[in-house]
Amino acid sequence: MKIDSHQHFWHYNATEYGWINDEMAVLRNDFLPVQLVKELTTIGFDGSIAVQARQSLEETNWLLQLADLHPFIKGVVGWIDLQSEQAEMEIAHFAKHPKAAGVRHVIHDEADVNFMLQPSFMGGMKMLEPYQLTYDLLIFPIHLDATIQFIPHFSEQQIFVIDHIAKPLIREGILSPWKEKMTLLASYPNVFCKVSGMVTEANWQMWRTEDIRPYLDVVFETFGTERVMIGSDWPVCLLAGNYGEVMAIVTDYIAEFSESEKAMILGGNACRAYLSRKQ
Repeated sequence: MKIDSHQHFWHYNATEYGWINDEMAVLRNDFLPVQLVKELTTIGFDGSIAVQARQSLEETNWLLQLADLHPFIKGVVGWIDLQSEQAEMEIAHFAKHPKAAGVRHVIHDEADVNFMLQPSFMGGMKMLEPYQLTYDLLIFPIHLDATIQFIPHFSEQQIFVIDHIAKPLIREGILSPWKEKMTLLASYPNVFCKVSGMVTEANWQMWRTEDIRPYLDVVFETFGTERVMIGSDWPVCLLAGNYGEVMAIVTDYIAEFSESEKAMILGGNACRAYLSRKQ
């Protein structure tokens, strides 16, 4: 099964999607399952993991409803306020749904670069493990030091997934110290990495595959083929390229890999991180 491990849905409105500025006008539209399934079918993919775009329980529940209606949505990474007094109750409620796959917080928008190290947040994180829920880490390179400190506090049974290869400075062509810190993170066997969201860290109008390959080299050298998964970041990726172009960055890169390695990167690893743990 081939799975796009990272995509979003939304009904656009300016209030809840205030981060979509004039430069991002292409995103000021509704993006729903009927549109994505056409893209998946065109490139021969079987399904996707829907990821939160708003920090609200309302959206999390809506994504689960969409997953009920559309079999191609294989799992949902929702949002829960892990610092809330109701966190454990909300986690338990979310986890009951058969397509509840993981949780995410928009860490890179928090003012405190060490946000994830706050005792209240770490306490909430520890509640996830009994429910077999994966945790997506949405971070910038400036958060890698905190992430390296954060991961050892949890059992290897708690799976973490780094979204968008931690958003390195592709536009500027800078590899270090992102490279060295990602190498440290990759040393933890419970940390996976999504090769997604890369075109929007490059020059939106003028990116070339050659700009991105050095970053893919680092990810595959450090995480190997058993902990890397393809993701589109649709519809955000539309800022810099169409769905097929964005997915081809990775499929072309792994063209010479073995069939078993391709199977892991194109779906097997997403299944292992998000789906098989709940079965």
